[in-house]
Parts: sequence; structure tokens; C-alpha cells
Amino acid sequence: MEASNQSTVTEFILLGLSAHPKLEKTFFVLILSMYLVILLGNGILILVTILDSHLRTPMYFFLGNLSFLDICYTTSSVPLVLDGFLTPRKTISFSGCAVQMFLSFAMGATECVLLGMMAFDRYVAICNPLRYSVIMSKAAYVPMAISSWVAGGANSLVQISLAVQLPFCGDNVINHFICEILAVLKLACADISINVISMGVANVIFLGVPVLFIFVSYIFILTTILKIPSAEGRKKAFSTCSAHLTVVIIFYGTILFMYGKPKSKDPLGADKQDLTDKLISLFYGLLTPMLNPIIYSLRNKDVKAAVKDLVSQKCLTQ
Repeated sequence: MEASNQSTVTEFILLGLSAHPKLEKTFFVLILSMYLVILLGNGILILVTILDSHLRTPMYFFLGNLSFLDICYTTSSVPLVLDGFLTPRKTISFSGCAVQMFLSFAMGATECVLLGMMAFDRYVAICNPLRYSVIMSKAAYVPMAISSWVAGGANSLVQISLAVQLPFCGDNVINHFICEILAVLKLACADISINVISMGVANVIFLGVPVLFIFVSYIFILTTILKIPSAEGRKKAFSTCSAHLTVVIIFYGTILFMYGKPKSKDPLGADKQDLTDKLISLFYGLLTPMLNPIIYSLRNKDVKAAVKDLVSQKCLTQ
């Protein structure tokens, strides 16, 4: 009988903004607008890195991967969020929930590794410029990008496999817009200590190690830049990595803000805090993918020139 009870959950109910229906239309327009900006901006970046011969370098190859990753990451969750704003009963099947968690988790882990790879590319370009073409050859940077995707996918497969094996025999209401893995684990009617330990180890590997690697890389980069005698030379050297550094700060800064902010101890404010936490989590997933193409377009002259060429060619063909 117990085994029968543990197999009853076949779908989950996503609360989203159910308690605040007046906000749903406003957030639908806002989230849809941000999603369209993400698709357009990252789509243009992918196009220019493929079509412009001047951008066929390791840095722009990684940038194209980052843009494609951001499109995949947001597409794994945003359509579900938008549908939830329009649907009175917001449900998702157990298998659909597992797929959505896998994609979101895989894309997030892959981005952490990819940002570390991009930091290494900038380190070699500035600290070992004469050997850059040898170290960052196509035989090196393509496997580096592939390994980022494989590592992120493998980590996600482990975490989601552990999660779906848990019995869900009681409450099936997820207090979130999407199938967020921590919110799902709270519904399991079994010990989740293995899941928590596994996710803790994964966080160290996919968050801690890349952050440390990026930090050390930029110490060497800044040390090398400061040794350049001319101010113009220092400015030119720093400009080649300023866009990546800005993206890293925004990406990890929002993570620290989201998970490092103190929790309210006032039980009367629990509902407001739940809503705030959900919205912060939602906009965190949209902020970095939306800003990445803007940052790289504004702070990188090569990308800016390639985008202008693409737009002018489009206008001429019309």
C-alpha cells in the first residue's frame, strides 16, 4: 500500500503568481519583452561570429557558444513561465518537469565552465601573445568548448537522476514559476541528504573552481597589463578582456546576491519574501542572457563593427 501511495504524483502544480493574479499580465509583457531581446541579441551575435571572417577566432567562437547557451537556457524555462501567466491551472507532468530541470541545470553548469574557458583564452592572449595562435589553436579551443557542454550535461544528468528516483507521495505544489530543483526536492517524502551532498559537491566544482580559476587568471592579466609602459597600450590590452570581466561580475554577482542575502525571521513577511525570492530567481535567469550581447556589442569594437556591417548589408538587400 505504501508503494502505491508513493507513485501517485504524476504532475506538479506551479504556483507562480497565483496569489497575485493582477501582476500576471504585467509580468507576462515584461518577461516576453526580455525574452525577445535575448533571442534577438544573442541570435545576432551568433550570426556575426559565423558570417564575419574577422571574428573567426577562439574568443568569438566561445562567445558564439555563450550566446547559443543563453538562448537554450532561457528557452528551457521562459515559455513555461509565460504559459503559467496565461493558464488558470498551472500544471506540468512529472517527465516534463524532469526534462525542464535537466536543461536548466545543464545550461547553468555549462555557462560556469565556459566562462572559465574564456578567462583562460584572455590570459593566453595577454600574458603569452606570441604563443597565442599555438596554444589556442582550433585543435585546442573546439575540444575546450565541447568539454564545457559535456561537463554541464553530465552534472545535470547525475543531479536529475538522483532527484527523479525519489518518491513523491504527498504534496505536489511547487512554490515557483518553474521546476526549480530545490523546490522539487522539498516535496519528496524521503531523505534527500544524498541529493544535498551531491549538489554541494557540484557547486564546489562548477561554481567554486571556475571562480577561483577566473580570479587567478585576472590577477596574472592585470599584473601583465600594469607592466605595459604606455597608457594607450594598457587601455588597448584591458579593452580585450573588459567585456568578459563585466559578464563574469554580473553572472556571479547576481548568484551571490540571490543566495547570500539574509533571510527574514518575521513569519508575517514569509509570503512577501517567497514572492521576492521567486522573482529574483526568475529575473536572474533573464538578466545575464539579456545583457551579454549588449555588453559585448558596446565594449567590443570588432563585434560592434560586425553588427553594423550585418545591418547595412541587410538594408542594402532590401
